[in-house]
Amino acid sequence: MSAPFDQPHLAINRVYTRRGDAGQTSLAGGQRIPKDGPRIAAYGSVDELNSFIGAARATAAADPRAAELAAILLRVQHELFNLGSILATLPEDAHPRQPRITDTDVARLESEIDRINHDLPPLRSFVLPGGCRLNADLHICRTVCRRAERACVALARAEEILPEAVRYLNRLSDALFVWSRWASRLTGAPETLWEPNQSASGRSNT
Repeated sequence: MSAPFDQPHLAINRVYTRRGDAGQTSLAGGQRIPKDGPRIAAYGSVDELNSFIGAARATAAADPRAAELAAILLRVQHELFNLGSILATLPEDAHPRQPRITDTDVARLESEIDRINHDLPPLRSFVLPGGCRLNADLHICRTVCRRAERACVALARAEEILPEAVRYLNRLSDALFVWSRWASRLTGAPETLWEPNQSASGRSNT
């Protein structure tokens, strides 16, 4: 049985080309477009998210209790690169075996959210990022993921993109929230719940 996607065929021999010095870059099909265009903003935000998830994975990998989470985050990094590949390609240039996000990736996130959230205690308030480093890392990933989602929504308003792209990022942000809570449970760190009257204004009235 063959893999669903083609392996990359590239050789990175030079880091700089000087071709982007005038503020343009190339899509996968060779088209030159401005670096501040909506398509670049979309896959650039996905790339940024991938970097933050890499940092969270490094934190998880350093703690044997979070080994399963580290493996999940590595899979997500591959999925985000697949997403970046298809976002960097105009629809007319995409080929059937090009890496991309599919409903299978979305469904996998949903099953993981359901499985992990089932074992977490119910919340009585919103959770503040922190408690442990891994929890904070995953909350950073969650907020960057929401920004990537917004960038893809903006792109979809102007150009055609895969509908699975927005669905995946929407679900991934939910998964990152659940994983942040899971990280606290795995490491034995307490969750910090939002208490409005812990603010300076709230305390001044006591």
